Amino acid sequence: MEVSARNLHRDIGYFYVGLLIAFSISGIFLNHRQVWHPSKYRAEVTDVTIEMPEDPETIDEKMVASMGRKLGITEAIRRFRVNNGELLVSFEKHDLTVDVLSGSGDLVKYIKVPVLAQMTQLHQDTNKWWIYYSDFFGLAMLTMAITGMFMIPEGALSFRKRGWKLALTGIIFPLIFLFLLS
Repeated sequence: MEVSARNLHRDIGYFYVGLLIAFSISGIFLNHRQVWHPSKYRAEVTDVTIEMPEDPETIDEKMVASMGRKLGITEAIRRFRVNNGELLVSFEKHDLTVDVLSGSGDLVKYIKVPVLAQMTQLHQDTNKWWIYYSDFFGLAMLTMAITGMFMIPEGALSFRKRGWKLALTGIIFPLIFLFLLS
């Protein structure tokens, strides 16, 4: 097989097509994670009643952990606070909201959406082997961009005649969002 920009571009594209699809789909979901996040999908809400201390000031992490265990929650507490007469607790897979006077509240259980949650994890994973693979992916995308510039060497549709204008626009467009919206 001859080594050319076209062949290199095609073969790298074939190799990474699955990852490109996964990154594209999960990237869209991560862009809208405030509305619907596949890693934290609301599965069920349960009414709960918890015996609360008379003084809300005495609520501490140990007490919150004990409340969680009584509700069958074994995962770690991410954060908790008392705000406007409500105890708000965020566990890894649950959120608990309890009125500090009455002890009544809601327990929300979250589950991950199969496949989509794992795909979004690709953007966030810090495993050193995944980081190396992602670095190679980044280099491959750079190679794809460069080889794509030389696939049509001459003519009205070449990079020299037309492609550079589109590439420049493609660089400027995200910079406008970066500087104007941040």
